[in-house]
Amino acid sequence: MNRTQWASVTAVVLALLFAGGALTVASADRDRAPRTPTAESADAGFARDMSVHHQQAVEMSFIVRDRTKDEEVRRLAYDIANTQANQRGMMLGYLDMWGLPKVQSGVVPMTWMGMGVDVGGEDGELMPGMATRADLDKLRKASGREAEVLYLKLMTAHHKGGIHMAQGCVELCVPGVERDLAQGMVDGQESEIKLMADMLKARGA
Repeated sequence: MNRTQWASVTAVVLALLFAGGALTVASADRDRAPRTPTAESADAGFARDMSVHHQQAVEMSFIVRDRTKDEEVRRLAYDIANTQANQRGMMLGYLDMWGLPKVQSGVVPMTWMGMGVDVGGEDGELMPGMATRADLDKLRKASGREAEVLYLKLMTAHHKGGIHMAQGCVELCVPGVERDLAQGMVDGQESEIKLMADMLKARGA
């Protein structure tokens, strides 16, 4: 066999070895790739429950913007409403992408965390940290400093409940964009809790 023929054979052998290796890597990547979450998974449960949690934060923020002229509180309320509305849209988008329902009837909130905390009662507190209907009515009727203090207290409790749930996703959700989003919520809301503590102190509360 001459040199040219040896070169051709060598090229074919190398090509076959490369193809075999590529198939092995591709197969391994498929095995490691996260599977589509199920309706009962932590990923889906977090997306559903936190979407509800976020919606109330947006609602409270819009209420207080109409009940005070204080620019510091109005700016915070705008930031919270804008951030949480965007995050809510992302989580609902994940559920759409996974082909899962946005509402799962008959399932107690936070069951995916192993808690299954039913704090609904008659006054609408769906999950820990969430305001009751009476709280929201009181905020709608308040104005000025009273509205500011009430909003800051309600939102502090709301954030604490949200952080607890987001930490649950950080621990239980599949590594990826949603778990990263949950960690971002923890970091952002912890920072806002500190800011609100300073704002309450400045208002003598």
